Amino acid sequence: MKDADVDAFLVPRADKHQGEYVAPCDERLAWLTGFTGSAGFAAITQDIAGVFVDGRYRLQVRQQVAETFTPVDWPEVKLGSWLSEHLSDGATVAFDPWLHTKDDIAALEKAFDGRLTLKPVDNLVDAIWTDRPPPPDAPARAHPIQFAGETSGDKRARMAKALVAKGEKAAVLTLPDSICWLLNIRGRDVARNPVVQAFAILFDTGRVALFASPGKFDGLGPDPAVDLHDWAAFEGTLGALEGPVRVDGGTAPIAIKFGLDAAGVGISWGDDPCILPKACKNPAEIQGARDAHMVDAVAIIEFLAWLDREAPGGGLTEIGAAIKLEELRRASDALQDISFETISGAGPNGAIMHYRVSEDSNRPIKPGDLYLVDSGGQYLNGTTDITRTVTVGPPTEDQRTAYTRVLQGMIAISLARFPKGLAGRDLDALARQALWRAGMDFDHGTGHGVGSYLSVHEGPQRLSRVSHVNLQPGMILSNEPGYYREGAFGIRLENLIVVREAAKLGDGRDQLDFETLTFVPLDRRLIALELLGPWEIAWLDQYHQDVQNKLSARVSEDARAWLASATASLL
Repeated sequence: MKDADVDAFLVPRADKHQGEYVAPCDERLAWLTGFTGSAGFAAITQDIAGVFVDGRYRLQVRQQVAETFTPVDWPEVKLGSWLSEHLSDGATVAFDPWLHTKDDIAALEKAFDGRLTLKPVDNLVDAIWTDRPPPPDAPARAHPIQFAGETSGDKRARMAKALVAKGEKAAVLTLPDSICWLLNIRGRDVARNPVVQAFAILFDTGRVALFASPGKFDGLGPDPAVDLHDWAAFEGTLGALEGPVRVDGGTAPIAIKFGLDAAGVGISWGDDPCILPKACKNPAEIQGARDAHMVDAVAIIEFLAWLDREAPGGGLTEIGAAIKLEELRRASDALQDISFETISGAGPNGAIMHYRVSEDSNRPIKPGDLYLVDSGGQYLNGTTDITRTVTVGPPTEDQRTAYTRVLQGMIAISLARFPKGLAGRDLDALARQALWRAGMDFDHGTGHGVGSYLSVHEGPQRLSRVSHVNLQPGMILSNEPGYYREGAFGIRLENLIVVREAAKLGDGRDQLDFETLTFVPLDRRLIALELLGPWEIAWLDQYHQDVQNKLSARVSEDARAWLASATASLL
């Protein structure tokens, strides 16, 4: 920082693709601070180093970082306010322009209000990270049309037509999942996410210039409409573009703006043109999701039946359970990878929302514990994400009450019926009403978007009080309310759902509702029946009947007997 003549440096979790999950060579935040969560950032000054995390990671960050680093509760404490407090007026705050978006920098400039100066610099972490891993170089592979449901050529034509309609000559694409969706390719550049790291420029003619390590594509046949270039050619190509060029101010590195401005190329700020079409799954992708969830459910049911047999003996650990679950998923021979690191938390570890078990934290799963397992799989036809919380032995009344209030939130979303034009923020409160009535809540969104054999966390759709994106048919989301009591237990229940057109009722207004994709029993032992309304009992009994009908013939004899008991009627 002294050599660069700056007073502070920002270290985001993000890479140049703004991905939630990053390759080892981009794990700057974890390398510097020790914090391994999938969201957060650091601000380093000469005197203090703040690590900013939201409610999901506040227990985790305090366990992982050394005393050198100061955990900061974000977004309650804003970065601009924190920096203004710890720096003198006129101080210079440095940032890597490839790791921050135009929207990020604009928000900081507004917060600084002229008191601090922002300065783009080469990355200062990279300057001291002497054993930094090399960039990923996994081969790309074709994503079959039977799963994609639309050819890449048709997608490119559709996206090009949208550019023409706005008078735009090209669009810069920086999100790997957008590029993979557009070109019907998949890869292994990022752990658990089947993406190819690349940049692309989509032209209004439907042609695409693709920038990556060219060797990744040796196994694919040439596409005459896709021109492959090395990474080094990207900035020069930017400067030669004819504008206006669409750039997504929320996802593209601000370095792209700097490059276009320097060349005098006009910018049209707008959403990545692939984001919304990718989110609205076509019939083939929706059917693929249904099929993937059936395969996945077999593994989860086998796991829960095994857990019920083994856990009361006290010999299981969090790591042992996570390993067993992955073994059962791989037994189908359909699993490509797990979709994220399994969250396997017993007792108080379940209260850490994004807990990642390690040899140091590995806890026995003991009688009296609640055990929370959040996991998922990547299959060629879909991506899964499911959470179940189960009791080991008889639960306490307190545990049953908390579990039931979380379950009521999941049911409320499952039964939601709503007018077209509503966003996730309009539905989020439904998942919290039962908790709110008891003075309880959870510090995360109710649901995130999910890709189609792509990222398990996909935008722009969310069930969250901060989501303004209208829900549309074909969007897949998680439905996952929770409750977390520090030092005691955590509860989260998660199914995936897909938005669909609702049957006409009443005066025939256009409405939407949800189809449930996940079919795995919920722990009946944790349900306080006296808290449920008749409509909630009816939903649970029908859900369990559907689980029984769909999965009984698919599981082993031992699991079948367990399933019959687990799905029995509540009344």
